[in-house]
Amino acid sequence: MFGKLRNLDRAFQQVRLFSLLTVSGSLILSFYALYQSFRSVRGMQDRIYVLAQGKAMEAYASNRGENFNAEAKSHIANFHQLFFNLVPDEQANRKNIRMALYLADQRAHRVFSDLLESGYYTNLVSGNVSQKIAVDSIQLFERQLEMHFRFFGKQTITRSSQVVVRSLITQGALREIERSDHNPHGLLIEQWKTLENKDIEVTQRNR
Repeated sequence: MFGKLRNLDRAFQQVRLFSLLTVSGSLILSFYALYQSFRSVRGMQDRIYVLAQGKAMEAYASNRGENFNAEAKSHIANFHQLFFNLVPDEQANRKNIRMALYLADQRAHRVFSDLLESGYYTNLVSGNVSQKIAVDSIQLFERQLEMHFRFFGKQTITRSSQVVVRSLITQGALREIERSDHNPHGLLIEQWKTLENKDIEVTQRNR
């Protein structure tokens, strides 16, 4: 009789031990699965997919401080290319310049207005003139707690009779603003002005 009770007690202990091990294993497995899920979600949040030429390209999110110089130079180059790359098409030029003006303050607007009033864009279209800017270098430096830049490039103006290459040096300051669809870097060019824009090479075209 007592032997059967001892066997029952031993069996009950084994069942209880097995149940505890099963529950503990299930809890450990659940916590591990939950941890991996949070880890996966956090990893996905650090990824950005950029659509370029119909293809999704993966990028990674990071603090602005880590990539500020690269973002600033890209912003400056993009502004100058949109503002100075012109073709004999009024609508195309207006579209590019409108995009450029999202990247700078009222100084750039005033330069555009002055060129527009002088008939610069009209003469460019009527004369079938194209203009293209090539970036040579961009310098960044801090002055009075502001980030300033100096842009060095070459401006190629192609007319029916000649090709003119001009040096272009501009400078300005950068201010951080909220990112937007029109201003993905979240930077605004201020105090922008041209320091030099002169002919360095003139080539006659054969007609």
